[in-house]
Amino acid sequence: MNILVTGGAGFIGTNTVERFAKKAEKIVVLDDLSRKGTMTNLTYLKENIKNLVFVKGSVADFDKVLSVYKKYRFGIVFHLAAQVAVTTSVTDPRTDFEVNALGAFNMLEGARLTGQKPVMLYSSTNKVYGGMEEVAIIKKDKKHYGYRDFPKGISEDFPLDFHSPYGCSKGTGDQYFIDYARIYGFKTVVFRQSCIYGDHQWGNEDQGWVAHFLISAIKGRKISIYGDGLQVRDILYVRDLVDLYEAAVCDIGKVSGKAFNVGGGPGNVISLLEFLDILEDLTGKKVKYSFGKWRPGDQKAYISNIAKVKRTLGWEPKYGKKRGIAKLYGWLIDNKGKLK
Repeated sequence: MNILVTGGAGFIGTNTVERFAKKAEKIVVLDDLSRKGTMTNLTYLKENIKNLVFVKGSVADFDKVLSVYKKYRFGIVFHLAAQVAVTTSVTDPRTDFEVNALGAFNMLEGARLTGQKPVMLYSSTNKVYGGMEEVAIIKKDKKHYGYRDFPKGISEDFPLDFHSPYGCSKGTGDQYFIDYARIYGFKTVVFRQSCIYGDHQWGNEDQGWVAHFLISAIKGRKISIYGDGLQVRDILYVRDLVDLYEAAVCDIGKVSGKAFNVGGGPGNVISLLEFLDILEDLTGKKVKYSFGKWRPGDQKAYISNIAKVKRTLGWEPKYGKKRGIAKLYGWLIDNKGKLK
């Protein structure tokens, strides 16, 4: 069986390729290498994955996508390639649309037109729920916001509300993947992911803030906090995410045509201020940081209700937030020479 991973040189992609390479005759990575750190990750993959095939190209280029489908028949497709930053989508909405919305459509059509029906997993986002301005946020203590009415987090029953070009483009792909299961009998599953972090992540302020904070602390740089630092997310270590990918692929009949909210859940909620405390414990020194104004669209809280995926596949995170952060910190220290 051949396996395709779009965005396979990204950090989630790299971890996915590592896990699934041993299950594949060939594991094909399609990536345009536009993201920071992808060249470093690709070098790592080429050195460690013997059955790797790399194709440079964008999922927005249908001719390229179709050529890959025609050359290889795939049993599994992980569609992870994306433009990932809300801020970038606002300044360049056309590229955001072409990569995220058109790219997702291209992946589905490429399979359909070549007569293939692989298991297809789509990496979506919690941003499909929009700004959620109507959800009451409370100050739970001196360091954390939280939901007043959703103690277990946001479930899949929450209304979709595509907000920002990024939310629109990712939400379009999200709905197309669900509909191709309904209309064409495809074996697709959508994961609306929240705050994934882990090895091979080279984060920045706009995306990948867990790695960005850790790298800044290691390099002795001041961290900028936008807002008051009480904002919370449910963080999920990437190995737990890839465990879920594996569970979904192995039991696709239970999840095909469905969407699941995926994050660390209520047990892995962390605020920026709490994260700074963990950073200081890890590094053994004071972390330099400053506060700035809230950025447009920043949410004070987002917490995933992961009950549906736990109920359907028996999956739940194994890595608690402190353990996962420590694992990433150790990996970054081991790769300190590659940090920029």
